Amino acid sequence: MSDLSDLPPARPWWNTAFHPGVALLVALALWVWAVTHTDVSDLDDFGLVTAVHPTFWAGLVVLTAGFWLTVRGPRRHPAWAPAYVLGLLVMERATQAVLYPTPLYAWAWKHDAIIDHLLTAGRLQSEDVLGDLAVYDQWPGFFAAQATLVKLLGVDSAAQFMAWWPLVSSLMLLLPLLLLYRTFTEDRRLIWTAVWLFYVANWVGQDYFSPQSVAFALHLGVLAVVLRRYGRPGRPAAQQRQAVWTVLLTVLVVAVVISHQLTPGMLIVSLAALFLVRHYRDKVPLITTVVIFLAWCLTAALPFLSATMPEMIRSIGDIGGNVSTGYGATPTGTGAVTTSWAARLLSASVLLLAVVGVLRQPVLRHRAMPLLLLAAAPLPMLGASSYGSEMIFRVLMFMLPGAAFFAAAALLPQVRTLTAMENSRQATPGPDPSPDPRPDSGPGPGPIQGLIQRLIQDRDRDRGRGERREPRRYVWLPLLALLAGTLAFVPSYSGKDRISYFPPAEVDLVRQVFEQAPDGSLVVAADRNYPLAFDQYWRVDHYWFLDDSREHVDRIVRDPAATLARDMSAVEPSGRAYLLFTRGQFADAEMNGFLTEGQLDRIEGSIAASPLFERVAANDAGTAYALKEAGR
Repeated sequence: MSDLSDLPPARPWWNTAFHPGVALLVALALWVWAVTHTDVSDLDDFGLVTAVHPTFWAGLVVLTAGFWLTVRGPRRHPAWAPAYVLGLLVMERATQAVLYPTPLYAWAWKHDAIIDHLLTAGRLQSEDVLGDLAVYDQWPGFFAAQATLVKLLGVDSAAQFMAWWPLVSSLMLLLPLLLLYRTFTEDRRLIWTAVWLFYVANWVGQDYFSPQSVAFALHLGVLAVVLRRYGRPGRPAAQQRQAVWTVLLTVLVVAVVISHQLTPGMLIVSLAALFLVRHYRDKVPLITTVVIFLAWCLTAALPFLSATMPEMIRSIGDIGGNVSTGYGATPTGTGAVTTSWAARLLSASVLLLAVVGVLRQPVLRHRAMPLLLLAAAPLPMLGASSYGSEMIFRVLMFMLPGAAFFAAAALLPQVRTLTAMENSRQATPGPDPSPDPRPDSGPGPGPIQGLIQRLIQDRDRDRGRGERREPRRYVWLPLLALLAGTLAFVPSYSGKDRISYFPPAEVDLVRQVFEQAPDGSLVVAADRNYPLAFDQYWRVDHYWFLDDSREHVDRIVRDPAATLARDMSAVEPSGRAYLLFTRGQFADAEMNGFLTEGQLDRIEGSIAASPLFERVAANDAGTAYALKEAGR
């Protein structure tokens, strides 16, 4: 009979008293209470951060603590970790869809207008018809797919479901992320902590209703296929199976290339980085991607590239210019500055943790070198283009899958690579199930003895796999880091909701203008940050005076009515010229350093008092004016 001292050491109290389902249910209950007791009708410069009910923050704390204790706890059912990640996505990606009655982001409304154009025209059109917006007809993959979805769902427009797109696009990333991480480890602690860090650090906001959201998921899907199926060459049967994967790879690459301008370039530099690893020197993925990308650029996308190529060539190598924000993109005011710094510190912390993980886990660094290369591969793109002052944000997003993996490794005292686990299994065989052949072995063990023997076997197996009991600091310090990142996501992601949210009254006001505007009309606004800003762009022109030179903006500030009347006087005789002032424009202009609140009020006051303009629509969210026609 074994002595009781041979039993495994007692588990810490938090592992015995804690059940994963309790914390998860409590967190979701707190979230439900928060969203049903939050008022978003009067957002300040901190956006959702100060508007959301305090129980939302309590729910995030409970959820994060529950996740960490679950993923670190011994013998937890493997379904609990993904359940917590899904809870995180609900709390951080679905909150806005629940709270706000209209979709966020002016760019999402723009994409809805492009889909509406495809449904209306029934075909792609050229620059002669659409002007600058013809670029979207040259990369139509996302918009054609969404137009098809609108028809299948039988809804009036994509605006009826695009508010939920951040949650949908985040779920789309889950499978390729798991495939990427499981290529190098089966350590569930490392895998799910990396997934958690990826989601809380992905604050850039490209999960909204956009081609980038789908292209990024496809990008990760291609990398997962390459890492898992294009390693060392195999036997003829394996080569036949690889041909099937090449077909799938080609489909994914085509979908990326026809949907987005930047992602194919990111994919090429990532595949080129993998080619540096001897294990992944199969040329098929890289050559396939380059050929498809060049074929599209030299055919469908040639008109846009021909017009923009000189500017693209000038920006090559200008890293300082490519990462600068410039006029109209500088956070202004306490709220905007605070939330911007929260986002920067969040990204910097994850990258710093990734460096620590690389240094602390040499075996993992060696085995998962492809992920390290994928994290560094997007950096050269900073010298390629500014991408509308967004390149630095896109580079951060494409670095994140690899960076999150090594950042998670920094939070764990010991991780296991896939190769190490296989070696451990071979070196630590399980108990022999065959009966004892000795004739005098006596009767079998009783129930208590059998239980003790099984516990000892479990302990020895866990020790053989490296799952020794760890000091408490490895539980609480990483938990604090994980909790800080999870909470920092909210101001980073939702801190500018005053800019992004358009109340129903603002949507109604803009819709009134477009409903009464004849063909050939001109709609003028301070900037494009309002809903339906590109509505019916194939028959109505648009002009945003803050996009003009700073000198011209200064002239408008000095003499608003006269200057804007001259700008709007060139409208076609069959159309009319309208001027819109909405709360979304004012929020964007103030918080991004375009104009001060006083300057904006002065411009609107001058228009309201001028005999050159007449008011045609107004409500709590703004006012619309029309330039008076000659003789009126």
